[in-house]
This record gives sequence, structure tokens and C-alpha cells, in this order.
Amino acid sequence: MAGHSHAKNIMHRKGKSDAARSKVFSKLAREITVAAKLGQPDPAFNARLRLAVANARAQSMPKDNIDRAIKKAAGNDSENYEEIRYEGYGPGGVAVIVETLTDNRNRTASNVRSYFSKNGGALGETGSVGFMFDKIGEITYPASAGTADAIMEAAIEAGAEDVESDEENHYIYTTFESMMEVSAALEQTLGEAESVKAIWEPQNKTPVDAEKGATLLKLISILEEDDDVQNVYSNVDLSEEDMARIAG
Repeated sequence: MAGHSHAKNIMHRKGKSDAARSKVFSKLAREITVAAKLGQPDPAFNARLRLAVANARAQSMPKDNIDRAIKKAAGNDSENYEEIRYEGYGPGGVAVIVETLTDNRNRTASNVRSYFSKNGGALGETGSVGFMFDKIGEITYPASAGTADAIMEAAIEAGAEDVESDEENHYIYTTFESMMEVSAALEQTLGEAESVKAIWEPQNKTPVDAEKGATLLKLISILEEDDDVQNVYSNVDLSEEDMARIAG
């Protein structure tokens, strides 16, 4: 499971402004509500809810917001969300996967299709690009959790597959099936993770030039701004020079 490249991947991992934080909280709350509705409203007996709550806490989401999102699942007037995955191609033939939680399938489908078409892409059928990705687990710790060597040692001991470290974070990768088990083992040695989630990891990257890369990043940014969109993944491969040119 080598070859992860966060520096060259989508830039949405970087710090968010206060204005964006409210949107992040909204998406985290939606995931908590859905998780609570699908199982018991107690994190101790609901693995998905436990994970959603842990990720919300890692983003400094207030406890009141978390409790409110859980209680909302028990209300008869709470929305019924569907999990829908959209797949398509962005500029330069880059494969894109969009995960959504929506209470209006038609609205979301229309919006996502529009975002693709207006930014040099095309929405495809479900499965049209999914075969190019593997679903794996990603456990994130801040750089302050330890040195790269210490994190690597802890990850190997916990049964992880791979580790990447940069100036801000350590990314620990697992098989999708072992994600929760590895996360629990790491918590014993490193404390609570910043986030634990399933991600779509591209099997191969698609190189694009700076112009197409800039349009692709715009498409991803617009997708992420949509309230119904939870996660966006792509197999883009941008050179360091092009990344710097786009950022500049």
C-alpha cells in the first residue's frame, strides 16, 4: 500500500477558515445523525457512531452539537438521509469519486452533474471509476504525536499496512476490514486519533498539467462546498512545480 502522496493530492486537507468550520460541523453532525439512526444512539454499542463522534471531537466540535445531532436521530421529524456515491471524470481524464449524504436525491444528482459539466468534467455511472480505487482505512495523528520512526513502530505493532508523515500529520493506512481494530490498538499507545475514516485510494495516478490541475482543484473545491457532499477523492498526480504554480 505504498505510493500515497498527500503533498500532491487534493489540497482540501489543509487548515480551514472559521467560515468553513461551520460547514465542517454541519457535515459531521449529519454523519452523526445518520450513524445514530442506523444503529443504537449510544456510541458504546454503535461502531459507526463512535467513529463519527470521535472525528467530530477531533475537529473541536462542541459537545452540545454532538449531543444534539444524536438526539435528532430519535426525532420523528428528522430528515431521512441516503448515502449515494457519484463517479465521473474531471479535466484531463482524472477519476473522481464523490460521497454524499442527502435528503433529496434529485437535487444532489443535479448539482453534482452541473459541477462536473461546468468544470471540464463529466459525471458517469456508479462503478465507472470505482474499480480504479481501493477502499482502505486512514488513521490520522498530528505531527506532535511522535517522531516518524515512533509512529511507524507503533503502526507496525498495531497491524497497519503503511505510514506517511509530513510536517503536519502522520497518516496510518490499514485494510478497510482492520481499520477499527488497528485504531483501537493505536489508541492504547498514541492516544485518540485526529480522525479515523475509510477512504478511496487510487491504484494509479493520472498526471495533468497546471492548467487542467487548476480546473480540477476548482471542481473539487466546489463539490466540497455543497452541503450534501461528505468526501471527494481523485487520482490526480500533479508535479510539485505545478502545485506551486496553482497555489501562487
